[in-house]
Amino acid sequence: MSAKVEYVLRFGDNSLILGQRLAEWLGHAPVLEEDIASANISLDLIGQARLWLTLAGRIEGKGRDEDRLAYHREQQDFRNFTLLELPNGDYAYTVVRRFLFDAWHCLALDALSGSHDTDIAAIAAKSRKEAEYHRLHSGDWLVRLGDGTGESHARTQAALELQWRYTAEFFDSDAVDAEMAESGAGFAAASLRDEWLEEVTTVLAEATLKVPAAAKFVSHGKRGRHSEHLSRLLAEMQVLQRTHPGAKW
Repeated sequence: MSAKVEYVLRFGDNSLILGQRLAEWLGHAPVLEEDIASANISLDLIGQARLWLTLAGRIEGKGRDEDRLAYHREQQDFRNFTLLELPNGDYAYTVVRRFLFDAWHCLALDALSGSHDTDIAAIAAKSRKEAEYHRLHSGDWLVRLGDGTGESHARTQAALELQWRYTAEFFDSDAVDAEMAESGAGFAAASLRDEWLEEVTTVLAEATLKVPAAAKFVSHGKRGRHSEHLSRLLAEMQVLQRTHPGAKW
């Protein structure tokens, strides 16, 4: 697989897997407004995933469209961040995960909007508008929960402590990142770290939450090494297409 295909798949898979996790809140969110918001954000992300996966399939040139890439790849072929495949937990857990990713996602799409690859730049620019809304929404909820009741604060801080170590993967560079950055089509993974940390720290302070200590652990979902949770998510997401290949409504 070329570096460009793998790089594009990373963005597509991030949006697809987080979109699938958010869809699981449909009918289960704490209030009706959030039930609808989670569904809408999920649809935004899956729409972004379609754009990235369609581009990946076209570059690959093997006849795989977005449906084939979403529903007929095995776990080790997905390139999403490990953080995004973890189970939802309570609503505080979901809000923390979304905010940590949303803050990175906005910066990443900003960087890709200036890509030398016009297809990548166009998808990034289109997705950026939605990502900003997602970041504002998750940031607002982070402050409401963190600076809310004693229980909501404790749950949110606990969720932050559990998930913080997975964010190291956002900035961990490999040969794919290096090749895409060198070509001007992508960006250096570590280049977003300081700005991301500054933004996240500011919102955490407003939410009266403490920034967790840094950990040496680095997950490698974007390299195809996943937790056991992804296989369970894929089993549910892919069951119709796997049972009835090529099924049409």
